[in-house]
Amino acid sequence: MVNLLLKQMEQTREMMIRSGVENGLQNAKTIQLSRRLDQLMNTYYRQTTFEEEDQDDLFQYSE
Repeated sequence: MVNLLLKQMEQTREMMIRSGVENGLQNAKTIQLSRRLDQLMNTYYRQTTFEEEDQDDLFQYSE
């Protein structure tokens, strides 16, 4: 799941940059891609934080 998110983030970032260069930073498409990238990054952060907390819990109970 995390690898898929990383791939989606990279693709969205590339499209956003391309849109910004071609259409401008205030263009609706560029802003939409920026918001999508924000969503993906937030999801990635939640996923990785959740996984780290699970691993911490496992180490706590195994001691």
